[in-house]
Amino acid sequence: MNRPITRRKFLATSGAFGVTLGSGLMTKAFAANDPLKVGVVYVSPISEIGWTKQHSLGIDAIKSDLGDKVSITAVENTFLPQDAERIFSEMASSGHQLIFGTSFSHGTPMQKVAPRFPGNAFEHCSGIVHFDNLGTFEAKYYEGTYVAGVAAAHMSKSAKIGFIGGFPIPDIVGPANALLLGAQSVNPDTTCNVIFLNSWFDPGKEKEATNTLVSQGCDVICSMTDTATGVQVAGEKGAWSIGYASDMSQFAPETHLTAFTLDWSSIYVQAARDVAAGTWKSDVRWQGLAEGVVKMSPYNEAIPTDVQASLQELQASISSGGIHPYAGEIQDQDGNVRVAADSVMPDPEIRGFNWFVKGIIGNMG
Repeated sequence: MNRPITRRKFLATSGAFGVTLGSGLMTKAFAANDPLKVGVVYVSPISEIGWTKQHSLGIDAIKSDLGDKVSITAVENTFLPQDAERIFSEMASSGHQLIFGTSFSHGTPMQKVAPRFPGNAFEHCSGIVHFDNLGTFEAKYYEGTYVAGVAAAHMSKSAKIGFIGGFPIPDIVGPANALLLGAQSVNPDTTCNVIFLNSWFDPGKEKEATNTLVSQGCDVICSMTDTATGVQVAGEKGAWSIGYASDMSQFAPETHLTAFTLDWSSIYVQAARDVAAGTWKSDVRWQGLAEGVVKMSPYNEAIPTDVQASLQELQASISSGGIHPYAGEIQDQDGNVRVAADSVMPDPEIRGFNWFVKGIIGNMG
């Protein structure tokens, strides 16, 4: 089955697989010419851009690489843990040797299902828990937002930028901080107003949040959500915008500065190849600009040529390790030093970010 199906349809027809859930065993009697069965669960609908779109492109890369040697089952718009748990179970029990979860919210369901199916390989994007058959992969979003913040500071007249996030989790809080730190590397007086939607996909809330930020004087808006609403509304209000996951310039060609895009293809393809070859092992991957998982989309022509050149140099320096977005000194909102001068924030702390840097206006409530 290679076409995405809805959560409701999958749950309604899953009994047809005729396999008892929770058996903890995966049938190994696959003929040599049987296709590799891959399952993927998307947290939101597949649209033309955004988070879920980029994951679907990873699946497309598997199809392109393996051709008729792979069979795909894709279920979209699955956010609720109880739905995700059942779908993961049904996929595992019906012979899907490799199963992808594409959202932080899929973590608990995958952690419940994976131990029951030790012969299946599970891959969780944004995951923090690992088992022998549950690997994780994640992007260093903060590298992209730092570069975007530098671009924002060069174009902002108010020295006020805005950030819209889905939820106040480390994967969102950290990039928000990096956005401001990048901007402050150009103009130390820059501040950043932050609003969380408590949703990954809610165009209405995102429109309201964008309007609020613009009314507060923010003239550059970065939206880390699964829609292009922030980009569109910012453009309509005369503010610059920064896209996320996909190049969103088509939605506001004149005001879209850049986007920090995600390319999961290498991770998806390697996992599929390894499972097919019988060499797959649970792994922890956290990759960014250097590996090509994070990329910057083309810069707006309104950005001065010399600034664009400096942004390219910055990307190269971050990739080589010459510049780290979380190099000290870094203070929190209350002025406490969290990262000392001449030091760099350790990776475990980056992945557990639960505080805002000085200059962030907003809270995680």
